[in-house]
Amino acid sequence: MNKYPYNSGHLLIAPARHVGLFEGLTDEEGADSHRLIRHCVMALTALFKPDGFNIGMNIGRAAGAGIDGHLHAHVVPRWNGDVNFLPVLADVKVMPQHIEEIYGKLKPYFDKID
Repeated sequence: MNKYPYNSGHLLIAPARHVGLFEGLTDEEGADSHRLIRHCVMALTALFKPDGFNIGMNIGRAAGAGIDGHLHAHVVPRWNGDVNFLPVLADVKVMPQHIEEIYGKLKPYFDKID
């Protein structure tokens, strides 16, 4: 889970091996990441029923990566109308559920992964 989520249920997928470049992933690591992203989408869809998703990576500081050399993908559930003025005017993001509550709800979907 993202410690500083964009939306409730914002998940991160990172390879087990520390790697910073997308092209540095092995075929197996790429396939595993793809399977985990798909699993995250299915779990979030079942639990929260979002209207859509943002899925992507920020690679390198120029692209917005917070830590160079730390490759990871974001899976962000989105709902129609989920944007508001608070982040723009007050640098505040309202989260409807606490991260620990969301973790408790999502954990059963990840206890057993095919």
